[in-house]
Amino acid sequence: MKIFSSDQINAITRRTLQEQGISSLQLADTVGESLACELIAAVQPGHDIVVFAGPGACGVYALCAARHLRRQGYRPRVYLFNIGGNKVTADCATARDRLREECGDEAIHEVVEMQFSMPDLSGQVTVVDGIFGSERTTPLGGGYQSIVRYINESGARIIAIDVPSGLLADSTDTLITRNIIHASLTLAIGMPRVGFFMRENAEVLGSWRVVPVDYSAAAVDATPWRFRLIERADVRRLIRPRDPFASKADCGHAILFAGSYGMMGAAVLAARGALRGGAGKVTVHSPKCGYFVMQTSVPCALYEPDAGDVCLTDIELTRDYQAVAIGPGIGTTDRTIDALDRFLKIANANSRPLVLDADALGCMAIRPAMLDHVPVMSVLTPHAGEFDRLFGKQPTSYARLLRALDIARSRHIIIVLKGRFTAIVRPDGKVYFNPTGSPALATGGTGDVLTGLLAAFIAQGMRPELAAVAAPYIHGLAGELAAAQMGVYSVTASDVADYIGRAIKSLTE
Repeated sequence: MKIFSSDQINAITRRTLQEQGISSLQLADTVGESLACELIAAVQPGHDIVVFAGPGACGVYALCAARHLRRQGYRPRVYLFNIGGNKVTADCATARDRLREECGDEAIHEVVEMQFSMPDLSGQVTVVDGIFGSERTTPLGGGYQSIVRYINESGARIIAIDVPSGLLADSTDTLITRNIIHASLTLAIGMPRVGFFMRENAEVLGSWRVVPVDYSAAAVDATPWRFRLIERADVRRLIRPRDPFASKADCGHAILFAGSYGMMGAAVLAARGALRGGAGKVTVHSPKCGYFVMQTSVPCALYEPDAGDVCLTDIELTRDYQAVAIGPGIGTTDRTIDALDRFLKIANANSRPLVLDADALGCMAIRPAMLDHVPVMSVLTPHAGEFDRLFGKQPTSYARLLRALDIARSRHIIIVLKGRFTAIVRPDGKVYFNPTGSPALATGGTGDVLTGLLAAFIAQGMRPELAAVAAPYIHGLAGELAAAQMGVYSVTASDVADYIGRAIKSLTE
């Protein structure tokens, strides 16, 4: 699913109306009917519904939804803000008049002065916020600030249409959150906005769902995009059927440079992720202290001893591997940093993409000059803290994303910026947001599993930029499946690795 700016969505909408030969109000009425269905499903039994409608497009959606709620037997109280008596758009005025004609004057209260008595929102009330949505391009003023704060402080459950009022859909500015509607649920019109994927906005968005709009396919295809939401079908296309005559040699050989004294669990988890991801062979190169751990914990993986007893000292390739991953649990000792530095220079000279995670990123943060030797199209998988240590402290999630875009483009690498909506940042300036995952993944070792899964897909012939899309999606799906079985509190990284097979199976069968 492509993600567009407000201006792009408006242009797509205009072309849609032209192609379909309908008015903007007809489209809004169709959307309003869908909104009413979503509201009926979301409103708790016994709750009164109070709808606040603004003077523009979001208000039109709200008024149309209220009329369709009336048709279904609900009795929402509707408040239309028309300050001064002449601020509503033509569509909004028509939607208002239709509601009055169909449901009576008592169905709507038109607010023409900012000084008015707000309705009582105490008790069992669901507020529908249709004041501004994404059409607002500046922070709310004093009167509307008071209205928003009153709604937020009322204790009512709030459902926002399009975008919570006060949240600037296309802005990266940090806003005062008490001046923004705090929704429990946001019903996005047509598609989500890029702000939906930023951690700072989570408290005002609540959970969110997309209310589909039948946009012109030609208009959507012709509109340039920067952001995209990964969908199930995207990943299904990337998972190739296994040849009935395939041998382990046909399924790729991945090597993982992982582990150190006290951190061999990271190597174990990465190896399990690679094996569950379908790599034909997996070799783990670890210090000598990891011999018994690896041979007993992951007997399906090959073990290659490092010269060092407790840490990696000789990161070298002794044979031809289809994928190389470095980082889980290797530590940041001077000897390991030196070994990684030497290896990156060789890999860069050979233009061999790598998967770099965890302590490999920590080593580079200590010696930033190593970044200059990261091979093109390598995949780096930092979480926010690792990213900031490596590339500089960022004030917001969006600032971090923009910085990742700059780094990916200038160094021609792929950055998998891990989080609730992991962002796959590519050197061509495109960003793919991953929708799968669960709070169950907030436990140590799950990132190591992802590293192994990435290596497995690359070993099987998937290009790094495609593996960087498929692996986070399947990893997140495995976390969801594990959480469904054991609950979000009790899932371990080992469980996530074990559910990778079921996640892949659910996509391919």
